[in-house]
Amino acid sequence: MNEDRESVRSPEDAKVIRWLLEQNQPAARYYALVDLLGRKDDDPEVRSTRSRIARVGWANDQLRTQGPKGFWEAHEPKNVGEWVNFLYFPPFRSTNWRALVLSDLGLSATDPGIKRIAELIFEYKLRRGSPFNFFYEEACISANTARMMTRFGYADDIRVRKLYDWLLEDQREDGGWNCSQGSPGTLDVWEPLAAFAALPKAKRSPKMEQAISRGAEFFLERNLFEEGRPYPPWLRLHYPNHYFYDILVGLDVLTQLGFGDDRRLRPALKILVEKRRGDGTWLMDRSHPDTGPGTSIHPDPKKIKPLVIEEPGQPSKWLTLKALRVLKRVADAG
Repeated sequence: MNEDRESVRSPEDAKVIRWLLEQNQPAARYYALVDLLGRKDDDPEVRSTRSRIARVGWANDQLRTQGPKGFWEAHEPKNVGEWVNFLYFPPFRSTNWRALVLSDLGLSATDPGIKRIAELIFEYKLRRGSPFNFFYEEACISANTARMMTRFGYADDIRVRKLYDWLLEDQREDGGWNCSQGSPGTLDVWEPLAAFAALPKAKRSPKMEQAISRGAEFFLERNLFEEGRPYPPWLRLHYPNHYFYDILVGLDVLTQLGFGDDRRLRPALKILVEKRRGDGTWLMDRSHPDTGPGTSIHPDPKKIKPLVIEEPGQPSKWLTLKALRVLKRVADAG
């Protein structure tokens, strides 16, 4: 197999990319082919790999426990109280959270299981008559949904576009976003920028591009991690991120949006590079909720069961992929 060695910048990277190209995790293999080796979506190997994502590895681990009606909860809601919680609670193992992971891994509504999820989101969370809809909700909720549904293939749906309209309206004067109304922006609310990054550039309006520039400036002014007291969880690496922030989240979004040449990324990049192990990989530091040293406000870990995709403390294919993708975008922008 041609591994596009000319696009690999070092023997260390070449070794790690061979690891990412292993067949056991086709999601990692797919993104390594496309984002690290520059293969096109119509490449036969890329198409073949993408077709396996739902059948092998992380995505299959989630989909094989999906119920026949598309959700992971015990039953459909029987009253308004249950309707409010349906698909979203409990964190982080209910349908909404698993769907976010599946959208990250490269699945779309061409897969029947994903189409059922999307239909549930439209029915229960993107309908004006719903007692708990995501229109005008907290920016983290609305933006996560916009990103997920865009990746599933619904970028042109009027209900998804309405979510983007709300993100434009909810941006604060300082350029950031916050999940508390009336509060200034915070690095913790990264989801709106990630939603705009998921939207193809051709589908972004001038207002969206302006919001992206202002939002990126908000993060860059703070070097991606300097806001108030030092917060150790921001310097640890996690997946799934749910609604939590860390430096790799910020670097991934900012470089995807085209800011890889900004010098203000350097402090965060330095931390990321220093976290790289001798074998070229990065560890999964924690699963969320991160209750490690220096944490403050989190859900009660005794009541929350983490959604574990890869084991904490072990080399992570997903985080290694994301880190290498960041470094490549920075190198390409230089």
